Amino acid sequence: MNQHSLSWRAVKLIKSAAAAAAVPLVFIYILVSKPDFYLINWAGHVILPVAHFVGNVVTWPVRATGEAISNIYDLSNLRAENERLARELDAALADKNECKVAIAENKRLSNELDIVHATPQNVIMADVVHDTVALHHSNFLINKGVFDGIKKGMVVTSVDGVMAGMVIDVGGEFSRVRALNDADSNIAVRIAGDEVYGFLQGDGSASPEIGFFSRPEFKAERGMTVITSNISGVLPNGILVGTLKNGRDVKVLQPDSVSRVKVLEFNNNNEYK
Repeated sequence: MNQHSLSWRAVKLIKSAAAAAAVPLVFIYILVSKPDFYLINWAGHVILPVAHFVGNVVTWPVRATGEAISNIYDLSNLRAENERLARELDAALADKNECKVAIAENKRLSNELDIVHATPQNVIMADVVHDTVALHHSNFLINKGVFDGIKKGMVVTSVDGVMAGMVIDVGGEFSRVRALNDADSNIAVRIAGDEVYGFLQGDGSASPEIGFFSRPEFKAERGMTVITSNISGVLPNGILVGTLKNGRDVKVLQPDSVSRVKVLEFNNNNEYK
């Protein structure tokens, strides 16, 4: 009974499919061999919409699959695009950080170029033999004097070029140097890499105070480099003096921290001979 029923249903399905397939053929035959415009018009209003509906129903799985494949493709493209944009963003951020580093390095190099690193040809090397610290005064003696070409007013620096003081008294074989933190020391200075001028007044401490006069509104920052200025005509320009500890105090070289120094001479144009 069941087998007979299945066979009957299969035969019915085949007949229906054959009839459905024959309809277009009949329609084409009528259209070509015996055109009947009334029949054609009726078919156009009835058969074609039904065929269109049936076609949509039959092809829906295919179209749905195609749309799903298209959506998957678009999603894959979006993910690839997002990954590309993420890489480009990372690269842009890396470039931005490199630019910041380059700017900071450029600023540091500009400051260093503002400092005199060249050694004058007639530099005189000397040893520190004694230092005297009393109250707010700080001096030290070196083992070179008039016989070695030392003159009053010469600049004394450490071996690596940091200013230690100025020669104030000269003997035959010895000279006395006034340190930067001595209370009688008052030298013209400026901020390296900038046109901010001031005076560094010794007070006996390891960090004498600087007073800016060219730009009173200038905001000094910790770590800024302080160098000599030639505005007073006493010192050459660009000798390293020290670094700012805060807005006013400058960390300078202490006499007891050096054992060997360089004595420098400069001409009337505030340039090293």
